[in-house]
Amino acid sequence: MDLIIAFVTGLTTGGLSCLAVQGGLLATSLARQLELDMQSLGPRQRLQPQVALPITLFLAAKLLAYTVLGGLLGAAGSVLQLTPLMRAILTIAIGIFMIGNGLRMLNVHPIFRYFVFEPPSAVTRFIRRQSKGNASFAAPLMLGAMTVLIPCGVAQAMMAVALGTGNPAQGAAIMFAFTLGTTPVFFTIAYFATRLGAALEKNFGRIVAVIVLVLGLISVDSGLNLAGSPISISKLASQLSAQAAVPAPAAAPTTAPAAIPAATAVAAPPVAGQAIYVVKVENSGYKPSVLHLAADRPVTLTWVTQGTRSCARAVVIPSLNYEKLLPAAGQTTLDIPAQKPGTVIEYSCSMGMYFGKLVFDLN
Repeated sequence: MDLIIAFVTGLTTGGLSCLAVQGGLLATSLARQLELDMQSLGPRQRLQPQVALPITLFLAAKLLAYTVLGGLLGAAGSVLQLTPLMRAILTIAIGIFMIGNGLRMLNVHPIFRYFVFEPPSAVTRFIRRQSKGNASFAAPLMLGAMTVLIPCGVAQAMMAVALGTGNPAQGAAIMFAFTLGTTPVFFTIAYFATRLGAALEKNFGRIVAVIVLVLGLISVDSGLNLAGSPISISKLASQLSAQAAVPAPAAAPTTAPAAIPAATAVAAPPVAGQAIYVVKVENSGYKPSVLHLAADRPVTLTWVTQGTRSCARAVVIPSLNYEKLLPAAGQTTLDIPAQKPGTVIEYSCSMGMYFGKLVFDLN
């Protein structure tokens, strides 16, 4: 039953969720193949780019990597988990590589020629002998394996399940079933999007380059949010949107902490005199996204989830070294030590898509 649930989760929410994070690596691996096709194939053949094999290799490497990870998680526990900062740096690095690759495809400057992914010369010669001149197989294999380093929120939930089995075989089976479920979504969207783009042969290279650039910017933005940076593209866009909105009538100032709804109220504060604040974790993000808290005294933050399935469940607070996968429904408390007035703590989901801010400025 666990394997069936894992497969169905991958086939539905997991496929689209992971594609949003890992689609950039797939697009990067396909970009090189499409460039080679445009250079070596005739006009008629270019309308049928050879993308099925690179996609298959990418997904096969992804499936193998996650299966191995599941076995390791079942055997070794949380030792293998990357810290939020390490994952943020990796996400930013991948985004920079994608941006450089896109600029190379647009011939912006010769310096960007270093952003092409090429295997070692010995491996290249071997692949050429085996594939009659096509040396593009190494990129999708290695990039597919790299997806294990940037799991989406749903994948992290499956990793937690694999971790809880305490058994290498069961952990590997759960991750295999989940990743296998995501495969049809990855293959279908990538294949048909590429074939549709090939019909626009004249400008197809530029279209692919622009897509890689956009995905690279999204990756860098997600990494900045995941690292707790106060500045990112999405945060600037959110601030501009808030400034452009019509201001609502000002409410009377208050220093009282946000009350917990009666339906989810806790029995008592964990510590006498410790203020309790609430953040609702919804599929679309955190509400309120900016929460004002009392300074100079310990506070308790309560995450409230009610049928939440998005990556918002996987909360990351880099400055507190806090990372927690919240239940789909319920409440989870976090005790925060006293902070100086004016302290701002940034947090986000594990994918850097949803973010919030804790501002300690109340008396």
